[in-house]
Amino acid sequence: MDDRAPRSPLRLPLAVVCAALCVAGAAHAGSAPPFAARAGLVYVENDEALDGAGVSPRWSYLFYSASEDRARLWSVRGGRIAAAENLDMRFDAPPVASGWLDSGAALAAAERGGGAEFRKDHGGRLETMLLMRGAFSEGDPDETTWTLVYRAQGVPSLFVVVSAADGKVQRTWRG
Repeated sequence: MDDRAPRSPLRLPLAVVCAALCVAGAAHAGSAPPFAARAGLVYVENDEALDGAGVSPRWSYLFYSASEDRARLWSVRGGRIAAAENLDMRFDAPPVASGWLDSGAALAAAERGGGAEFRKDHGGRLETMLLMRGAFSEGDPDETTWTLVYRAQGVPSLFVVVSAADGKVQRTWRG
């Protein structure tokens, strides 16, 4: 296989995490039960500008291990790890739910839910896409959502929260 071929930005970090978990599991045999790599993914955010399809050249993925009480961040650019570091943070972060919608589907929902109108009326642009569990969902604090932030000069930003399970806009606000 040609390792220069483009890869899905999510597959590489999950594969790396799986391999790391296997190595860690061998080193700590019996100390922690194995779990799926997705069970540790707690946060995804674009690191560079987004295009009109919800695609960014660089994404950050944050993983948290409850058994190690450690967080590790991977920044992936073009299917390759651009940065990886352990974070000196202590928190009990819930993993994102499985089966979440990818960035393009979340962007399409946000555009229908006010993003397109904001861009048209204010000359704004989509600046941030953030996937995490429990941060901005009013109805279910355990739900995984995408939060999209649109910015424009001279007006408050538009925040659009989209369910990562079904793509429905849950709420919007300006701030």
